[in-house]
Amino acid sequence: MRYSASHKEETRQRLLESSGAIAKREGFASVGVDALMKAVGLSGGAFYNHFPSKDALFAAIVERELTRSAERLGKAGDGQGRERLERCLQRYLTLAHVQNVDGGCAIPALGAEIARADEPLRGTVEAAMLGLQQAWAEELGSAEDAWAMLGQCVGALVLARMTASEETQRAIIESSKAFLLRRLEDGVSS
Repeated sequence: MRYSASHKEETRQRLLESSGAIAKREGFASVGVDALMKAVGLSGGAFYNHFPSKDALFAAIVERELTRSAERLGKAGDGQGRERLERCLQRYLTLAHVQNVDGGCAIPALGAEIARADEPLRGTVEAAMLGLQQAWAEELGSAEDAWAMLGQCVGALVLARMTASEETQRAIIESSKAFLLRRLEDGVSS
């Protein structure tokens, strides 16, 4: 039975969504194609109708996640300036984000796997990160401060997720958020 092009695209999008959540929660390398397909109700053999390889799926997941992050976090020049950046920090640095790995940012969840990926994928990630950094630099007036803030955000999430107790997770996230918000209030590059 042949499926329409729209059905194939809908299935591909479901696979991307489901696989992205699984990859962020369990790690991409540790999950097989059969398990990824089973999550969307299909057999492993159907995978190759949508992606030529598991690595191609990983690249598509990373690109999709980074596009979403850039849309949420990187709209510089929208007239909202530091208030927008403050809202981004308030949403990103939360205990809910620490605990919602599947629905959260891909960088802290998949960063180690991305670091081991091939150069073209790392180049795609670099371009996305540079875009986000430049948007934040525009708001902050400093390219260095933008990198430092991005690093602090991702690092805080990674550290918090590494700890067992909610108390320690909360301390890491709240301390990082308070530090960054103070820096924003004081004028980051001053």
